[in-house]
Amino acid sequence: MTDGVGAPSRGVGAGGKLKALSQLLTVPNLGLNLFFVVGFLLVVLRGQPDWRLAALVLLAFIGARNAGHAFNQIVDRELDAKNPRTRDRPLVTGALSTRTAGVVVLLNVGLFFVAAALIDLWLTLLAVPALGLVLGYSYTKRYTPATTVLLGAVQSLIPAAVYLAVEGRMPLPAWVAAGAMLLFGTAFESVHSLGDLESDREHGLRSLPLSVGAARVPYLVGGLLVGALALLLAFLWATLGETLWLLPIGVGMGALVVLEFRGLLRGRERLLRLFRLHFVMGAWFLLGVVLFYISTQI
Repeated sequence: MTDGVGAPSRGVGAGGKLKALSQLLTVPNLGLNLFFVVGFLLVVLRGQPDWRLAALVLLAFIGARNAGHAFNQIVDRELDAKNPRTRDRPLVTGALSTRTAGVVVLLNVGLFFVAAALIDLWLTLLAVPALGLVLGYSYTKRYTPATTVLLGAVQSLIPAAVYLAVEGRMPLPAWVAAGAMLLFGTAFESVHSLGDLESDREHGLRSLPLSVGAARVPYLVGGLLVGALALLLAFLWATLGETLWLLPIGVGMGALVVLEFRGLLRGRERLLRLFRLHFVMGAWFLLGVVLFYISTQI
């Protein structure tokens, strides 16, 4: 594997390498989907912890996630160098070489497959197309605006993987949860890509917000999040069987959706804040599930 855009920095110390590795793996964004992974695990396990299985599911998630992020930066390093938002990424500045990033990808792919095999050997067969989606989306924004939808599909793998790991099957609630995450992930990635509209347009890249127009994005994202919330509540109703607990979860997440919609209508000046609202939605979902199971033990 050849070196990236920038030549590897010879003077980068251990602290600098760790920071660069954190940037490569976008560690600060880990919580976005981790909240949902733990929440779905609690629901499918019915609040009864299976620590070995939970640990393996989390390791598989981390391996797939890290491989996807590192691979994306390898594929996009030339484009990242042209984008003001991404030109300080480690493969652009030379803080890390593409060879190092490639090793990171391979190690995390290995972690993903080992964790899947330890859960159940047959899951490694399903892990192949799942990994293909996780890695393959990196090429699609050069050809189609559906990249944001494909990233939503990547997030839909979370409840599907949890159900397959725990129950070995995909019952109807699993499909409902996967649909919720598809919409949620598409909304999140649409907001995320708003920061790249000018750069994408200049360099001939495609995205859903670029196709529909910035003025329509608030309505697109708002509709996607309302649909995601409706499916998520339907999932919880079907699995928890307690309509009372749907109220605080629905009201809390619904309020966050309204905040995001209003913020998008005001423009992109506070895009980072809108970006972070998705993390709060995931945390609120997890908190609601945790409090539900705590209440059942009292």
